[in-house]
Amino acid sequence: QVQLVESGGGLVQAGGSLRLSCAASGRTFSSYAMGWFRQAPGKEREFVAAISWSGGSTYYADSVKGRFTISRDNAKNTVYLQMNSLKPEDTAVYYCAARSGGVSYIGALYNYWGQGTQVTVSS
Repeated sequence: QVQLVESGGGLVQAGGSLRLSCAASGRTFSSYAMGWFRQAPGKEREFVAAISWSGGSTYYADSVKGRFTISRDNAKNTVYLQMNSLKPEDTAVYYCAARSGGVSYIGALYNYWGQGTQVTVSS
């Protein structure tokens, strides 16, 4: 069982930066691939970024590539999402998720989800 708690969301102007954190409980965090997803009002949840258990492989949605960076610290049981050059279209609730298999961009394959943190980017 893994419990995930996101933090770091907030209100930022376009062009600004935020860093989201996702703290995980459990001793087996380092064996899980982790992902970040987001859901804007009236839209479906979409993939943002994912990272393998070791941190050696990362994947990004085209919409955030070059602006967002996913990383993890297995000693701290935490995964991060550094978001730079934010745009109003990045406004959404951001969720972190964990899966016991390999890294994936498919949300349905993730076993555990956090409660989400709101990111609002003003123009």
